[in-house]
Amino acid sequence: MQHEPVTFSEIQGIRYLHLGTPWVQGAMRIKKPYAIELEYAQQMMSWLLFLDANNKKTLQLGLGTGALTKFTNRLNDSIQTVAVELNPGIIVAAQTMFSLDVQSPRMKIIQDNALHYVKDTNNHHQFDSVQVDIFNGEASGPALSSLDFYQGCYKTLKEVGVMTVNLFSRHPSFKTNINHICDVFDNRVLLLNEVHDCNVVVLAFKGPHLEISWDDVEKRSQYLRKETGLPTKRWVKHLKKCNVQPKKFLSI
Repeated sequence: MQHEPVTFSEIQGIRYLHLGTPWVQGAMRIKKPYAIELEYAQQMMSWLLFLDANNKKTLQLGLGTGALTKFTNRLNDSIQTVAVELNPGIIVAAQTMFSLDVQSPRMKIIQDNALHYVKDTNNHHQFDSVQVDIFNGEASGPALSSLDFYQGCYKTLKEVGVMTVNLFSRHPSFKTNINHICDVFDNRVLLLNEVHDCNVVVLAFKGPHLEISWDDVEKRSQYLRKETGLPTKRWVKHLKKCNVQPKKFLSI
């Protein structure tokens, strides 16, 4: 199978990943290799608002620069991270150019097609969170958008779990993706505010109905900001702005 070529660029202390085009597939600030540089990628960690990271197992579909995998692996000493990436060149690049250390016994990198992985029954009911960030070489739209794919993602989650997905609002598949996610997750879906050019991160929930006061969500975001350095206060603001929700509490 022929894979897209992996290329790089650097400007003002930031190294970028490309797949043979100028479009950015990931980024790393060279002096801060374990920080998440891009805002949409920071938003992909928004599942932390709803799940404690201790003794959790997470799945990243699409490795990119390894930003999510590196960051998640360093949240605590009990979390386990699995990343699935089809392109072997990206796996090598993440290690050699983007400081991904695969020696951690709590980290596993698997070369596989994400659709094949999530449909494999051996991987069902294994993960607390799933992060989906799989794009074509031109970074113009998601590489996987089918109902079958999102059903697989749902099945990989444990009885209580959260999926985050990076979508492009201006891509023709945007509504299709949203509809499929809503169908699979029984409309238990929230959107964050569009960032960069048109990145929209979607959260989808599996498990019992969740009702929590916005005050408690705010407190959780403040705690996470201190612990992780992520701009979590912005996430809460976005959740209120972009979704039809009661004023005093979040219900999903």
